[in-house]
Amino acid sequence: MSTRAVAEGGPEPTSGRGTAPGGYEQTGRQGVAVGQRRVGGRTRAAVGPTDAGEEQSHYRPLWVEEPARRRRLPDPVRTAAVRAVLIIAVTLIQAVIAFLSTLAESWLAFPMVLSSVASTVVATWAALDVWVTRQVWNQRNGVVSEPSSTARALRRERRRARRQARTAERAQKRIRRQGGAGQLSHP
Repeated sequence: MSTRAVAEGGPEPTSGRGTAPGGYEQTGRQGVAVGQRRVGGRTRAAVGPTDAGEEQSHYRPLWVEEPARRRRLPDPVRTAAVRAVLIIAVTLIQAVIAFLSTLAESWLAFPMVLSSVASTVVATWAALDVWVTRQVWNQRNGVVSEPSSTARALRRERRRARRQARTAERAQKRIRRQGGAGQLSHP
């Protein structure tokens, strides 16, 4: 119970259906028997001791959906990022094994150091791949909002070509409807 509800000697404030004007749960209404409560439009048995004057606290969902703060990464960028994280994780595990086997003076130390060096090169390549993939995606899909964006110019050209194709198609339909009248030569 909240401190306000304890101080007033009443049930805890709730919201939604079955709420009295003061924000408190109504008791004994809407066909709910004593010892039961309404949860999400359904009547359920209340858990624990209940009196006619004491109402159980309202149902709260486990989590509340919130809108995402940032948009989801594009699929190719996300794929490259997941690949990079897995490669970096394997590289770190190899480095730890190389370090521990060196401390233990194991025969495994030398091969692990060599493979760690090779994995470091691959992990660096994977991290660069994420950056390059992101830049390429932004350039192709026009996320960068600069007037000189290549994607914007390409879209403008495509729109212009579609517009010209539509006008030419309309002109051909008009000529066909007129039965060729007014046409000086064939295209």
